[in-house]
Amino acid sequence: MDIAVVGAGSLGSLVGGLLAREHDVTLVGREPHVSAVTERGLSVVGTEEFRVHPNAQTVVPDRADLALVTVKAYDTAAVATDLADCALDACLSLQNGMGNESQLAAELDCPVLAGTCSYGARLREPGTVAFTGRGEIVLGDRNGGRSAVADDVGAAFRAAGIETTVAADMPTRLWEKLAVNAGINAVTALARVENGALADPPADAIAADAARETAAVAREQDIDLPDERAVSLVERVVDDTAANHSSMYQDISAGQQTEIDAINGYVVDTATEPVPVNETLAGLVRTWERHRER
Repeated sequence: MDIAVVGAGSLGSLVGGLLAREHDVTLVGREPHVSAVTERGLSVVGTEEFRVHPNAQTVVPDRADLALVTVKAYDTAAVATDLADCALDACLSLQNGMGNESQLAAELDCPVLAGTCSYGARLREPGTVAFTGRGEIVLGDRNGGRSAVADDVGAAFRAAGIETTVAADMPTRLWEKLAVNAGINAVTALARVENGALADPPADAIAADAARETAAVAREQDIDLPDERAVSLVERVVDDTAANHSSMYQDISAGQQTEIDAINGYVVDTATEPVPVNETLAGLVRTWERHRER
């Protein structure tokens, strides 16, 4: 399969590197990472260690069987516009937050798949990505149901040694992931703590309340997500990733824009009833974003 990975940061580079062992991969990213991969190849270190030599460039190609989108949620609209000029058979989003797939589908003429990924990655330096934890990719039709396109993409991922499940309930899985992100990201970012700190008071209660509010909003959207399910998922991820820094923690530490609008902000904007914990978390992070240049 000819695959364009659009957003070759940490996760995009790792998944792209794994796929490049079996498929023709083009990493679409930024300098100096692109030049390093072009000159020396992509080095994967950590859980598995190998070097591959995918194509690397700063613009999307003219043609691909699959566009794998891993950019930050605030860049989705721009990427969708760029991909509109690319001849694609399919597109798969492995992004944080909600609303990415609908933005992509509004611009593209190909099927748009939704996905989640629990593989751990960190871009160590240009041309080198650290594989920090094995996980699973779950993908399927963004609206739910069976999809022959999703089956083909899943088979291609498995052929490259990536643990992959093709699911018929992606809308539910996306809301479950949103509950986890809503409970963990902003709390760890504002408190400047590792994920494991959310196992203890008072952070555990804040994370749980944010997840419960997200589950309530999911049910407003006809998604069957009980409160206890949302909280248990947060607790599981906190335990499994105790030593990790969340993506929002990393963004704030680096003084960069966050994905708050697609996570806690999405919960707030979608809710028809008050969601005070998510409102507070979103408001605090948005305040930091507006003043971060100072």
